[in-house]
Amino acid sequence: MSEILHSKVLVLNRSYLPVHITSVRRALTLLYCEVALAVDGEYRTFDFGSWLRLDPRGDAIGLVNRPMRLPRVILLRGFDRVPRREVRFSRFNVYARDRGQCQYCGRRFPRSELNLDHVLPRSRGGASAWENVVCSCVGCNRTKGSRTPSEAGMRLVRSPYRPQWTPFVVDTYRQRRHADWLPFLTVGDPGGESVGVANG
Repeated sequence: MSEILHSKVLVLNRSYLPVHITSVRRALTLLYCEVALAVDGEYRTFDFGSWLRLDPRGDAIGLVNRPMRLPRVILLRGFDRVPRREVRFSRFNVYARDRGQCQYCGRRFPRSELNLDHVLPRSRGGASAWENVVCSCVGCNRTKGSRTPSEAGMRLVRSPYRPQWTPFVVDTYRQRRHADWLPFLTVGDPGGESVGVANG
């Protein structure tokens, strides 16, 4: 039951743009308090009472007298703002940008086995910024030390960069998405292909 209540729900603003991901518990509270509407796969919206009357197919939660379908997408009734278009610089977001891959040896590691490395070391004026920080494994981090990659005889798999908002959201949530999210998280890339989204 606790696992179900902590599973993820996509939150949309009134323009149907994704603005957040929350828990089922919080989504049900917003739905019950009439702050949000549940959205189904056909883009229909439901208040708490009408959602409760739907056939509880798929994921459901047991109530006192009947099961209720879990909402996977909710629409905020009074929130018009669009999501921030700038991705905040943080440890989690650097891991997401680099997809858990050491930017020196190219191997993927669990987050617990990765460090953040300043390409130009801080001791030499390197900034803690998107363009100077990469994921590195413990071994590569130790080998590089407080030298630049060229001084250490190492090459970057990919130069660090500031991610753009939409592709970043796509990559960040790729592993956590629900099928019901796809219509709201699909964007066209510059090549014309459609890309779906899935932290937290």
